[in-house]
Amino acid sequence: MSDLSSTEPGTVLLIAAHPDDPEFGCGATIARWVQEGWRVVYVLCTRGEQGTHDVGADLEAVKRTREAEQRAAAAVLGVAEVRFLDYPDGLLEPTLALRKDLTREIRRYRPQRLICQSPNRILDSRGLRRNHPDHMAAGAAALAAVYPTASTPHLFPELLAAGFAPWIVPEIYVTESADPDVIIDVSETLDQKIAALRCHASQVRPGFEDRVRSWARELGERHGLRAAEAFRLIRQE
Repeated sequence: MSDLSSTEPGTVLLIAAHPDDPEFGCGATIARWVQEGWRVVYVLCTRGEQGTHDVGADLEAVKRTREAEQRAAAAVLGVAEVRFLDYPDGLLEPTLALRKDLTREIRRYRPQRLICQSPNRILDSRGLRRNHPDHMAAGAAALAAVYPTASTPHLFPELLAAGFAPWIVPEIYVTESADPDVIIDVSETLDQKIAALRCHASQVRPGFEDRVRSWARELGERHGLRAAEAFRLIRQE
């Protein structure tokens, strides 16, 4: 399946583990959807304070740097809002507390589309493909929040009492999937993704631009496009 163009623009909620995950995972798609009139909101589970190999690093300073980088990158893509839940980086688990927090954000923003990370560790012919355990935890918690929790009024009744009414998300787009079934043409927004990734100066390494372009072009070529990003789509009614 390629692009979905029949859905009227509304709100996209992106849930991810760390700063820079949105841009690496689907930054060009976000840029495209913003251009099409979608309002995009990020919810980051952590502030990415473990994103350093300096044993003497001030982790609070790293946290501030990564938050600032994320806000700058989001601005490049036209993202409307960035929220941080402030769970500890590197130790994220799909707890009931995290599910409750994500349920609150889903009910707050009432998105037509939700993007989350895959909860799966992928094994293929080349061995173990890296997927950060925080990514898997964020994905598992997000999917559990989407269903059944966000749509069920009697789960976390304190959210209902606080005015967060149940919500069914019609479309869920899962990144890092082993079997994607939606391919998005990002030929016109790949440069914008690269520009956003440059904002994550503490994380990107020399040569990252060529690697990111190569990944997008290789995927695109398999589907008759100049560049692409891919998702596994889950629909709810």
